[in-house]
Amino acid sequence: MSPLRMSSVGIAAALLGSLLALPAFAQPKAADGALVGANGMTLYTFDKDTAGSGKSACNGGCATNWPPFMAADSDKPSGDFTIVTRDDGKKQWAAKGWPLYYWVKDTKPGGKTGDGVNGTWKTAKP
Repeated sequence: MSPLRMSSVGIAAALLGSLLALPAFAQPKAADGALVGANGMTLYTFDKDTAGSGKSACNGGCATNWPPFMAADSDKPSGDFTIVTRDDGKKQWAAKGWPLYYWVKDTKPGGKTGDGVNGTWKTAKP
């Protein structure tokens, strides 16, 4: 396979993964010791975020690989779940003050392949 074709296949796979990981608007829930989105995909926290700051440190290219777990404008925080405003003005769910993200390389509900990536990503716990 030519390098151009391999690159195109890689980009297509990444885009498909991003589309599959797009969140439904709903509060996170617990499953198998982890927080998951409405689609059953594992959620993660990022050590470079600051809990309770109301902001996300993962934007741009970071958010391409770690899509934020988005909240609808009509969603309301409750209990341990709050909503932060991203740099682009969109809303994102947070748990115990930590913004929540999907990992683009998780391919099925319950997968936890993002845990420990770069020593800064952790599976979000209930």
